[in-house]
Amino acid sequence: MPEHNRNNASRRRWDGWGHGLLGVVIFSGSLPATRVAVGGFTPLFLTASRAVIAAGLGAALLALLRQKRPARGDLGPLAVVALGVVVGFPLLTALALRHITSARSIVFIGLLPLATALFGLLRADDRPKPAFWLFSGTGSLLVVGFALAHGDGGDLTGDGLMLGAIGLCGLGYAEGARLSRRLGGWQVISWALLLAGPAMVALALATWPETWTGIGLPAWAGLGYVSVFSMLVGFVFWYRGLALGGIAGVGQLQLLQPFLGLALAGLLLGEPVEGAMVAVAAGVVLCVVAAKRFA
Repeated sequence: MPEHNRNNASRRRWDGWGHGLLGVVIFSGSLPATRVAVGGFTPLFLTASRAVIAAGLGAALLALLRQKRPARGDLGPLAVVALGVVVGFPLLTALALRHITSARSIVFIGLLPLATALFGLLRADDRPKPAFWLFSGTGSLLVVGFALAHGDGGDLTGDGLMLGAIGLCGLGYAEGARLSRRLGGWQVISWALLLAGPAMVALALATWPETWTGIGLPAWAGLGYVSVFSMLVGFVFWYRGLALGGIAGVGQLQLLQPFLGLALAGLLLGEPVEGAMVAVAAGVVLCVVAAKRFA
């Protein structure tokens, strides 16, 4: 490969990892913010309203920047993205956080890189080296082992909902990354939000709170964060990172999210952060460092 081609490829990878890291930092606040928001809103209304708000912002961006409509063949993949990251992950995590703490739910994020890589293999023909799967799988086993060994601190319903959320999110990430190579990162999430918009508006109206009294400022702040940052801004960086740096490789950055999320849960929500949680988070971060070499 000519030298300038190698340099361009290297720049693209580093650009991808930089964008991906910014996305992870933004996403780290999602579960603590959701935990706060479900204290004032029902999970169904929270899921619908955050999508409607983000869809409005996305529509404004698409119109302002005069973006071309996606092709008919893109509608199916966009529907998969919407199912995974607009509806599935937000709804299942909101339901899960009725049963478990945000600190516990954050540990399950350690499974998300493996789920993203698996769907990247199936949907985007992303093929890491065999050693990658060893280290990625080890990180995931650490998370599963923690959940099983510390069952008293959790809830089977909450844990099951988190596992479902991780599967759908991994699918949405991989499909969105594949589309981003052609449509652009922020365009993918904006079109996916618009596609889900009518159903989310109907759901928001059907679950409209009977009264707004008693809904405190923290719940409103949580709704604002997940609507603007978790549903839109984070994806601007995340999908571009996946498209430039590779789904499997950049996807491993999600293993940093437990560290950031646990810190936020402890500092902002005052939730107990067990030493075992920190140990699991440290273990999965070591796995991502090793996996990066073979992505």
